[in-house]
Amino acid sequence: MNRRALPILVLSWLLGMLAAGCNGGKSDPKAEAPPSVKLESVRDRNVFQVEHPEQFQLTEAIAHASTSQLRATGTVTPDISRNVPVISIATGRVLEVRARLGDTVTKGQLLMRVQSADMSAAFSDHRKAVADEQLVQTQLQRAKLLYDKGAISLNELQVSEDAEAKAKVDVENTTERLRVLGGSVDHPTPVVEIRAPASGVITDQQVTTAAGVAGLGSPNPFTISDLSRVWILCDVYENDLSNVRIGETAEIRLNAYPARLFNGRISNIGPILDPNIRAAKVRIEVGNPGLMRPGMFVTATFQGQQKETDSVVPATAILHLHDRDWIYLPVQEKQFRRVEVTSGDMLPGGMQEVKSGVSPGQKVVANALEFQNTVEQ
Repeated sequence: MNRRALPILVLSWLLGMLAAGCNGGKSDPKAEAPPSVKLESVRDRNVFQVEHPEQFQLTEAIAHASTSQLRATGTVTPDISRNVPVISIATGRVLEVRARLGDTVTKGQLLMRVQSADMSAAFSDHRKAVADEQLVQTQLQRAKLLYDKGAISLNELQVSEDAEAKAKVDVENTTERLRVLGGSVDHPTPVVEIRAPASGVITDQQVTTAAGVAGLGSPNPFTISDLSRVWILCDVYENDLSNVRIGETAEIRLNAYPARLFNGRISNIGPILDPNIRAAKVRIEVGNPGLMRPGMFVTATFQGQQKETDSVVPATAILHLHDRDWIYLPVQEKQFRRVEVTSGDMLPGGMQEVKSGVSPGQKVVANALEFQNTVEQ
């Protein structure tokens, strides 16, 4: 190669590299542009299209006038005025327990037997009082005989008569003490039998066999409740108290027996609100046919004063799905929309109230379950 041509080649190569570097610093706008956005429409999951809408019967929601209602939850409790405590005035040790918590007892039924030192002391005092009375009566007879013969004065006779009167009082006092403790003069025994003072159900028990009974200073061994009438205690929030009035009636439904309806009377509204939940205790008195047990949960319905107009549709038009209630409304020729509603009470004739979601006069699918099954298939 010619020596003169070599520098020319090197210089050409350097110029070519320099030109390539300058072009590499610039980027192609089309290469760095973001990709074009492709918009896709998302189908409304609550809109359904069917080929033959005529196979689904439509019905019209009708208007229904009613009064406002308030529902509150509560519990069944015994009527305090019908609770009868079972007490043992005599102290001692429990020998035997004849009844248990929850038992139904009748008046005069034996509940327990208590061995009492108080009873032993009471019998001892009674026997002493009887012996003293007999001695005083003998002395009085002798004093009368001596007074008739002039051997003693009138004052001594009066002292004997006074002693005999006091002895009678002592006998009466000791006899009454035995009766109060639960004993009998005709059956001297240190064992006291505690019997039911009234008929009812034992709702509280504070004693067991071999336990001690401390008389009036201890908790009552038993509590008997008359459950023929019970209380329903409900929590009504502060904002809803205007719908509750003393003397009005309320409808009661037991969670255990939802098909049974009971009516009770509001007898008291608590004067103090619970500061934690801002609610007052409302007491409802209701007769117990034997189904209500203390502690049961209930739902109470109070009738308000305001008039309301709701929609009514056949119960079959409401579909319960995913813990919600739905109905189907026709929107176009072959399209139906699923709308969430708030259902109300059941009405006669298979009808049901709808509080919100549909207005009177709107057309709805009469059988929502059939429509849903057809759509899923």
